[in-house]
Amino acid sequence: MKITSSQLIISAVRRSQYPTDELPEFMLVGRSNVGKSSFINTITNNKKMARVSNTPGKTRNLNFYLLNNDFYFVDVPGYGYANVSKKEQKKFGLMIEEYLEKRENLKRTYMLVDLRHKPSEDDVLMYNFLKYYNLPVTIVATKADKVPTTKRKKAQDLVQKTLDIKEGDTFIVLSNITKEGRDKVLKEIEDLVLETL
Repeated sequence: MKITSSQLIISAVRRSQYPTDELPEFMLVGRSNVGKSSFINTITNNKKMARVSNTPGKTRNLNFYLLNNDFYFVDVPGYGYANVSKKEQKKFGLMIEEYLEKRENLKRTYMLVDLRHKPSEDDVLMYNFLKYYNLPVTIVATKADKVPTTKRKKAQDLVQKTLDIKEGDTFIVLSNITKEGRDKVLKEIEDLVLETL
């Protein structure tokens, strides 16, 4: 799959604002500093698609990015960032739950974790939360270029073991620098989009 167009359609805070064209959607979740914006820019091959901030926790809404006029990335607020108040965190949680409850065109969730570190408690909670909703999940281990080749296997095993990845879910190692893993993500999305045609 080649991405030929990408644009931010809407930043939504409630169901009434979601796109109504029923195109396939792919949700992006992860800690506030894991690199969701960089992931979007890498997959779309557009460095300016999603604003990469030096300050984690900038995403406050559900951002719907339309790609190729065929499907959406839905970027949700990151979790685990200390500077976001408990009240805000609760609001984000409710916003995500509202989206998940009745979104039949959500095809898969891409959950980003940092390959350099053991997944946090928040990561484990998020993965279990997604499985509670019976959502198919792809774990994307980012920043792979920062892990020496000799330590890759150990790092990957630690992520998979800590999250206890369920059967049917997939695991992709990604680097925004070398573009490793990009084609795998696009192939998976392409297959799922074709299924809906």
